[in-house]
Amino acid sequence: MRRPLGVLAGLVSVAALSAPVATAHAESVSLAACRLTVNEPTLSTAGRIQASVVREDCTRPGLVRVRILRAVPGDDPVVRSAAARGRVNHLTISMACRPGTYYATATDYRGNSGKSKAVKLTCDPAATPSPSPTSSSTATATATATATATVSPSPSGTRTPSPKPTSSASPTPTRTATATPTRTVTPTPTRTATTKPTPTSTSTSGTVGSTEENEVVRLTNAERAKGGCQPLKHDPQLHKAAYDHSADMAAQGYFSHTSKDGRSFMDRIRGAGFTGGTGWAENIAMGQPSPASVVEAWMNSSGHKANIMNCKYTLIGVGAAKNSKGQIYWTQDFAAR
Repeated sequence: MRRPLGVLAGLVSVAALSAPVATAHAESVSLAACRLTVNEPTLSTAGRIQASVVREDCTRPGLVRVRILRAVPGDDPVVRSAAARGRVNHLTISMACRPGTYYATATDYRGNSGKSKAVKLTCDPAATPSPSPTSSSTATATATATATATVSPSPSGTRTPSPKPTSSASPTPTRTATATPTRTVTPTPTRTATTKPTPTSTSTSGTVGSTEENEVVRLTNAERAKGGCQPLKHDPQLHKAAYDHSADMAAQGYFSHTSKDGRSFMDRIRGAGFTGGTGWAENIAMGQPSPASVVEAWMNSSGHKANIMNCKYTLIGVGAAKNSKGQIYWTQDFAAR
């Protein structure tokens, strides 16, 4: 590559852990003018490389093009490119995987552009992609925003990690006004052989979230206190958005800020009934066995840590769900209002 890859559409970082597999991502977004947020390439459960771009707060239609590039010495070749015209807010492209280091760029030809961080992909869906190593804990970051339609790519030329962020008014991984409680998790057995995800433990009547989820909130607030930030309140709508995403990832066997149906983390937050707000972020992780280990992993990733230590956030939702193998998928959703 001719130049080092940096963070454009928010803070993006990636790290991988050895056994047990543990990964995480982070994302964030704030109210602003029309802009593009580019998610770094990831490896789908089908073994394909995919990347996506989101246009946020864009009222005018435009031609959006997203490209996947392979990082090599010299000029980096474009290995996949696709475009969509009109009021498309979310464009995702995919391609057959070949081991290597990849990143994505996007433009809407209206002066808005974005670029993700480079990620090293192994083409093994069971493995965690690793960019450059950071610490023994895990983390991955990206930025994102609201979305609507997904478009499939067309070929043109010859995945992701631990906790994930961006900068939102920024904060993992990764690149919100009144709410009414939606639901409190009432979990079932911790470990089962079925494919349905299970909550990590039973919640206490009258509280938001399970024991483990509230321990994540407590540990998160303990870290924030070290930086002079006020404690976050566990919000029912954000908890629903976070838990539903963890349960969906556990049930369908994927790891991404973008749901299988194309929804972004902002779509899920709004869908859970959360309204208003001036900034949001999301951290996700998979494989950490306890609240302490997942918070430690996020705090060891600059992007995820930025989300946790952003003093403007006032609310949080934490969701934890196990897959049939007993692995826990963790999600933190943050909001400012």
